[in-house]
Amino acid sequence: MERYDAVIVGAGAAGLNAALVLGGSRREVLLLDGGPTRNAAARAAHGVFTRDGAAPTQLKSLGLADLAPYPVTVRPGVAREVRPWDGGFALRHDGGWAFARRLLLVTGVRDVLPGVPGLRERWGRTVHHCPYCDGWPSRESALGVLGSHQEGHHLALSVRAWSDRVVLLTNGPDELTNEQREDLRRVGVPVVSTPIRRLEGKDTVRVRFRDGERLTLDALFLNPTQVQRSHLPASLGCAMNAKSRVVVNEHGMTSVRGVWAAGDMTGAPQYVMSAAASGMLAAISLNTTLIHEDVRRAGAAFHKSPGEPQSPPPSGGEAS
Repeated sequence: MERYDAVIVGAGAAGLNAALVLGGSRREVLLLDGGPTRNAAARAAHGVFTRDGAAPTQLKSLGLADLAPYPVTVRPGVAREVRPWDGGFALRHDGGWAFARRLLLVTGVRDVLPGVPGLRERWGRTVHHCPYCDGWPSRESALGVLGSHQEGHHLALSVRAWSDRVVLLTNGPDELTNEQREDLRRVGVPVVSTPIRRLEGKDTVRVRFRDGERLTLDALFLNPTQVQRSHLPASLGCAMNAKSRVVVNEHGMTSVRGVWAAGDMTGAPQYVMSAAASGMLAAISLNTTLIHEDVRRAGAAFHKSPGEPQSPPPSGGEAS
């Protein structure tokens, strides 16, 4: 079994930045790259310092290249199983077993898109979830917001900052309060509650309603439901909140000793820079615990009597 100071599960912005920090701290790190990042479908990432407008795939390639000087092993594949073992964790991934003194989960969340025909095919192209990422390219355009009740109200008001041509599509009963309707009226956002039959179009979004009416938009925004992308937090017993996000403290520590989490899976703001920052904070906290553990181990070895046998190094055998 390969042994590492830390195994990082996930190679998005949080995982890459955590690997950079830990590798730069001379820690032996295994970074498991489970595949495309959640924003891979988007044409560009915005609000990224020095890389504004770069494609998400380009950002990931640059991040992986930055790891080259450091003791970071990058392996493709998914973590399949984790169990406590030998004071740390045994982790089974697509390439075998690995031992980690510490574990950092950055597996992210999965978007559960509304069941509107044609929406998934346009996700990340003309249908977006973040106006701070995609508002500027869509500025002064005809924009739609898909949603109802409080979330639809809030997102419509937010998108209104980029264009004065915004319509709220509730795809059925709007569930808005009178006060919310008045907010939307004040800023000129009409509400269309007619159910949607499907979305069409390549460079625009053509909305076909069930009553036969049509509406052409330049882009559509929505807040999809999200669930954990990996089963590992639940299998380890990490505490989660009502929205299924992993509960962490200000240092990224979960409720399970030796396990950290960062990025979208913790409910952090879902921006590339926020994810990267949370990965750095978790990595520093994780490394700090390793520093203190190394000091304690050195002290224990120093205080052994001359005739007392030293403990053998940890076994490399498979977990049982």
